[in-house]
Amino acid sequence: MLEKLQAIEDHYNEITRQLGENAEDYQMVAELAKERSDLDPIVSKAREYKTTLRSIEQAQALQNSEDDELRQLAEMELEELSPRIVELENEIKAMLIPKDPRDGRNVIMEIRAGTGGDEAALFVADLFRMYTYFADRKGWKIEVLSENETGIGGFKEIIFMVKGRGAYSQLKFESGVHRVQRIPTTETQGRIHTSTVTVVVMAEVQDVDIEIPESDLRIDVYKSAGAGGQNVQKNSTAVRITHIPSGLVVACQDERSQLQNRLRGMSILRARLYEIEEQKRRQELEADRRSQVGTGERSEKIRTYNYPQSRVTDHRINVSSYNLTGVMSGNIDEFIDELAQREEAERLASVGSES
Repeated sequence: MLEKLQAIEDHYNEITRQLGENAEDYQMVAELAKERSDLDPIVSKAREYKTTLRSIEQAQALQNSEDDELRQLAEMELEELSPRIVELENEIKAMLIPKDPRDGRNVIMEIRAGTGGDEAALFVADLFRMYTYFADRKGWKIEVLSENETGIGGFKEIIFMVKGRGAYSQLKFESGVHRVQRIPTTETQGRIHTSTVTVVVMAEVQDVDIEIPESDLRIDVYKSAGAGGQNVQKNSTAVRITHIPSGLVVACQDERSQLQNRLRGMSILRARLYEIEEQKRRQELEADRRSQVGTGERSEKIRTYNYPQSRVTDHRINVSSYNLTGVMSGNIDEFIDELAQREEAERLASVGSES
């Protein structure tokens, strides 16, 4: 660990030197200052760790002193420093956990109705409102990219972007199958129906993250269709983008111009392709051990919303809340915080096994 910390401190000192030499290059200064700011906490902790180690070594050397008073002082200092060095080691290990580079990015979320017909579509709308409330509380912005309404207040599918610092770091845990158990408004005999909705969470991907050759794309344009299938635009502004190698298809028609729909479609396509590659990478790295937290497995039921019991249960962590109204109003921090802690504990254990 000392070697890792020394390498980080050397890099920190090099950044400081470059800041002094490039004071006139404002863009470089801004980038270097941000990188140094990110390293400040661990460098400060590393320096305290090395100072504490030296103090322990000095105190241990004094334990062999012939002077009784010096030996007593050394033992008192060791009693104080020994617990502190353990604390510092744990804190530093947590700081050395590799961070997901996507954690600070905006998010593209897709919510689709699964089994359950109209009831599933209505729950898509409920989940969309839940995430909207959650985003509002965090100070994030919601931008709808594409929607397919059912005409009764639900959605067969809705795709939207969540813009805000750290959005992916929290919303990434929402990927999976969400199950709802409740009595539909159309049910005359009071029977509880079970429906499912699939949530997909992808970090926003920039052009530099994934390159898509034009030759891999087939782009079709057509007139936008409204409810019931009628055309609502005289001009062909809707865009359907087909990624030929993978067969992925993205359609956007909500914007008034063909260009805007194309830009939105490409944003969604890039995120989907990037997510596919990330899944392949995770499967290769975790072939022998699949984690239930943070893997984004869409085939697994991750959460159940039981309306008769006012209960929401996250099956990955076996945590239940009996405040369904609060959860549907965006109070999902209880689940996200626990999932984040579990993920960090796993990463910490991984770092410990490597050291």
